[in-house]
Amino acid sequence: MLQATRTLQLQLASLRSLAQLYGVEPEYENAMGDRCEASADSLLRTLQLLGAPIQRASDADGATLQWLLKHWQSLLEPVSVTWSDQPARVAVRLAESHSAGRLKATLRLESGEIRAWECSVEELPSIREQLVDRTTFQERLLTVPGDLPFGYHRLEVEIADETSNCMLISAPRRSYDPDGGMRRKVWGAFLPLYALRSSRNWGCGDLTDLGALAEWVGSHGGEVLGTLPLLAASLDVPFEPSPYSPASRLFWNELYLDLEAIPEFAENETARAMVAGGTFATALSELRSAPLVDYRRQMQLKKQVLSELALSFFSHPDAGRRQEYEQFLRMRPDAADYARFRAVGDQLNAAWTDWPHHLQGGSIDDSATDQDSRNYHLYVQWIAEEQMRTLSGRMRGAGVSLYLDLPLGVNAASYDVYRNRDAFVLGAAGGCPPDIVFRGGQNWGFPPMHPQGIRTQRYKYVIDYLRHQLRHAGILRIDHMPVFHRLFWVPNRMEARDGVYVRYPSDELYAVFSLESHRHQVMLVGEDLGTVPPEVPQAMEQHNVHRMFVGQYVVQPDPKEPIPDAPVNSVASLNTHDMPPFAAFLNGDDIRQRQVLGLPGDLNPDKELEQRSAIVEAIARYLAKDGKKLDAEEVKELTIGCIELLARGSARTLLLNLEDLWGEEQSQNIPGTSDQFPNWRRKARLSLEEFARSPEVLNAVAKAARE
Repeated sequence: MLQATRTLQLQLASLRSLAQLYGVEPEYENAMGDRCEASADSLLRTLQLLGAPIQRASDADGATLQWLLKHWQSLLEPVSVTWSDQPARVAVRLAESHSAGRLKATLRLESGEIRAWECSVEELPSIREQLVDRTTFQERLLTVPGDLPFGYHRLEVEIADETSNCMLISAPRRSYDPDGGMRRKVWGAFLPLYALRSSRNWGCGDLTDLGALAEWVGSHGGEVLGTLPLLAASLDVPFEPSPYSPASRLFWNELYLDLEAIPEFAENETARAMVAGGTFATALSELRSAPLVDYRRQMQLKKQVLSELALSFFSHPDAGRRQEYEQFLRMRPDAADYARFRAVGDQLNAAWTDWPHHLQGGSIDDSATDQDSRNYHLYVQWIAEEQMRTLSGRMRGAGVSLYLDLPLGVNAASYDVYRNRDAFVLGAAGGCPPDIVFRGGQNWGFPPMHPQGIRTQRYKYVIDYLRHQLRHAGILRIDHMPVFHRLFWVPNRMEARDGVYVRYPSDELYAVFSLESHRHQVMLVGEDLGTVPPEVPQAMEQHNVHRMFVGQYVVQPDPKEPIPDAPVNSVASLNTHDMPPFAAFLNGDDIRQRQVLGLPGDLNPDKELEQRSAIVEAIARYLAKDGKKLDAEEVKELTIGCIELLARGSARTLLLNLEDLWGEEQSQNIPGTSDQFPNWRRKARLSLEEFARSPEVLNAVAKAARE
C-alpha cells in the first residue's frame, strides 16, 4: 500500500514537471488569494491537447525525455526576439560533438537583403548546459553583426549536417506613442455602433453614422471615438451577435455598411426600387422604431439589397470600379477563400463543424459553392474595406482617432479556426477560474490559441488579424491583456473550476504588437481588469501599452478620495461595456437586477446595497467639498462630478460613455447571462441628432474638454 502511494506521488510529481515544460501551470493563486492545485486529470487532458505523447500519468517520464530531446536537438527556436535597446543575439543549442566546429549563419532581412557569416562554436558565449539521455548539450549566444532594422527576418544556421531556421523579430521595446512622450491629455467618447440611432440609418448604426459622430466629437474638442468590435459576425447559422465572438478577426461585419453610400446603389434601379417599395419601407420603419436591434431581420433586408448590387456589379462591372475591386483582391488575397467558406455555410445552412467530412478538412474549391453566394461575400468585404477607409479618412479630417477593439477570441465555428487549425486548440475553451462573483469559474466558449502553434506558424495569423484593424485605427484596445502571459483553459467536458492556466510566449507577442503599432502609428491599450498577475502591469509599462482605469472598479467609500488618481499611461472611464451605466451603479440597480436574474454576487444584496450607499455618500461629500452643493440622489450631477474628477486626473485619455451623459440605467451587456437579458441589442435612448443638441450632454462634454 505504501509503495503504491509512493509510486502515485512520483508519477504526479513527474506529471507536474512535464506540465511546466509545456507551459501548463500546476498551481495558481485565485482572486481570493488561495493557492489552487490543478488535478492530475486536468493536467493530463491539457497536455494531450498541447500535443504531449501521454495517455496516463505513468507516461510522464517518457514524455519528458521526448520533449527534452526534441528541444535540445533543435538548433533554434522557431521564433526569437531582439529588442531595439539591446544587441541582436540568438540562442543556439548545440551537441557536445559540435563544440569544436564552425557555424554558418545566413540572415535574410525582410527587405530581401542577405547577410552571411561564419564563426567557430568556441567563440560563442555559453549560457547553460543540459545532459539529456547521456548527451551533453550547450546553449550559446550567436551575435548578429551590424545594425538590425525593425522587421520580421529569417535566420538560418548550419553546422556539420544540421540546419535550422527561425523568424527573428527585431522590434522597438516600446509601442507607438502618438505624443512622442509629451503626456498630452485628450478626451473622447464611446458608444456601441449597433446602438447608435440616427434619422437616416436602417435601424442599426452604420459606418456613415460613426463618421458623423466622430465629426461631432471633434467639433467639441474630443480626439477619440471608441466602439465595440466591428468584425465579421454569424447572423444566420450559427447565430451569434456578440461582438466578442466574431466569425472572423480578419474581415468586417457587413451589417454596418451604409448601403445608400455604395456607388453601385446610385446606378441600380432595381435596388433603389426595392428600398422604396411599401413592404421594405414598412420593415425599415419598424426596425428604426424598435428599442432593440433585430439582427436577423436587419441583415435579411440588407442582404436583399447587397445581393442585388453584387449581382449587378459582377454581371456588368464599370471599368473603373472593376480596377478598384481587383486592387482589393491583390491587397486581400485571402478574401476569395473567406468567400468560399461563407458560401458553403450559406448553402448548407450549418456551421463548418457540421459540414460533410470532405469539406471540414479545409479544402473548398469553387465547384463546391454557389457563385452568387461567393460573389456576395467578396463584394461586401470590398465595400466594407472601402467604407472603413472613408471613415478613417473622415475621422482624420475631424482630428479624431478611431478606437477599435480586438476581441480575445473567435467563435469555434469561425473562419479563422477553420483556416488556421494549427493556431487553435479545439478541445478546450478559454475561461476564468472561480472568483468572488463567479464561484464556479467561467467558460467563455471560444477555442484558445495554441501557444506553440502560433509560433510554428511564425505568427502569420496574429499579424494578419492585427493589420486588418490597424490599417484604420488610431488606438487599438486589446481585450484581456493577461493572455499575453497566460490563459485559463477549460478542457471540454470539464467544469470551469477544473481548468488550468497555460502560458504564452509573452516576449514574442509584445514584439509583434509593438512592431505593428509603430508601422501603423497606432497606440495600444490593454484591458487589464479583474484577476491580473503582477507581471502584466509591469510588462505593459515596459512596452508602453496603456492600461485601463475604470471608476466603478476602484471607487471607494472615502470622502477624501472616492476615486483614486489614474496612472498617467491609462485610458480612464467610469465604466465599460460589461458594466452597468453609472446611474444604475449609483442607484444600486445592478445589484437588484442580479437578484432578479439569479446571478451570483460577492456579498448578500442588502450588504452590497449598504456599501454602495456609502460610496455614493462619499462621492457626494467629496464633490460638495469641492464647492458643489449636491444631494446624493442627484445622480446626473454626481455623474458629471465624477467625470470632472477623472478629467482632472493624470490619465492620458478620458473616455466618456455617452449613455452616462443622459443618465441611462440599462446595461448593454450583463456577463453571465444569455437569454435572460438582451445583450448587445439595446439601442441608445437618444439619437445622434437628439444628444448632439442636448444641453446636459453638451454641458458634460464642455466640462471634460475644459479640464
